[in-house]
Amino acid sequence: MAITTGELLKGLTANLDSLNTTVDKLYFGNLNTEVKGVVTTFSASQYVIERAVALGANLIITHEGLFFSHHELQDELKKDPVYVEKNRLIENSGVGIYRFHDYLHRYKPDGIMEGLLHALDWQEYVEEQQPAAAILKLPPMEVTEVAEYLKRKLHISYVRVAGEPSMLCRRVGILVGYRGGGSSAIPLFENSSLDLIIAGEGPEWETPEYVRDAVYQGRNKALIMLGHAESEAPGMKYLADQLSAQYPMLPVHFVEDQPIFKIL
Repeated sequence: MAITTGELLKGLTANLDSLNTTVDKLYFGNLNTEVKGVVTTFSASQYVIERAVALGANLIITHEGLFFSHHELQDELKKDPVYVEKNRLIENSGVGIYRFHDYLHRYKPDGIMEGLLHALDWQEYVEEQQPAAAILKLPPMEVTEVAEYLKRKLHISYVRVAGEPSMLCRRVGILVGYRGGGSSAIPLFENSSLDLIIAGEGPEWETPEYVRDAVYQGRNKALIMLGHAESEAPGMKYLADQLSAQYPMLPVHFVEDQPIFKIL
C-alpha cells in the first residue's frame, strides 16, 4: 500500500500537541510524493544524502539541520561553495528532507533518549524519566567501567571524563544532545542525588568546572561527555526500527556518517 510523504510525516506527530515555533519541517520535497524508501540519520551530511540516493530512498528524516546551524540561516551561506554544492546535490537528487528535532524530543519518553537507553540496554535501570533527563540506578560501577561500557555499546573510540575515574557510582543521570550545560545538568546532581552525569555536550566552563570544584571539595561527582552525535544517533536508529515495523512495505535504513573528530 502506497504512502505519501505527508501521510508518513503526519504519523510522526499524530499524538503530539502542535508547537507554535519549531525547526521541524519539510525543507526539500513535496508532501504528495509517494515514499519509495526512507533514511533516518542524525545529520544529513553530503555523504548521507549520497547514500540515501544509492539506496533508492527518496525521503531523509534528519535530526539536526542541513546547513550547519540550528535555525538554518541559509542567507549567510548563499555564495559559500560548500553550501552551493550540497544544495545542488539535494535539488538534483529529488530527495525529500524532513527535519525531525523538536517533536521527537517531546515524545514521552523523549524519542532520542529512548533510543540511547535501548542501545545501552539500560531500560530496566530507569527510575524516572524527566522531560530533559533520565535518572537511573545502576549496579555499582567505577567511572572508568562506565566509560568503557559506553564506548563498547555505542561503538565509539573515546569519551571525555571529569572527576575521579576510580570513583564508584550508582545513581546516574543521562542528558542527550546539548543538554549538558550548567542550567540543565548541575541541579540534577543535588536534586536527584547523582554520582555521575552522562551527557552529549555543553559549554566546557559550566558543568565540567562544577565537577572540578566538587571533587576538590571532597565530593564524589563525575561527568562523562559522549559527544552530541554520539548521544543522539542511537535515537535516530531507534526511529528507523520503529518506522520499519510500522511500514513493513517500505525499505527503511539508518545511515550514520563517520565521526567528525579524530583524536591525534
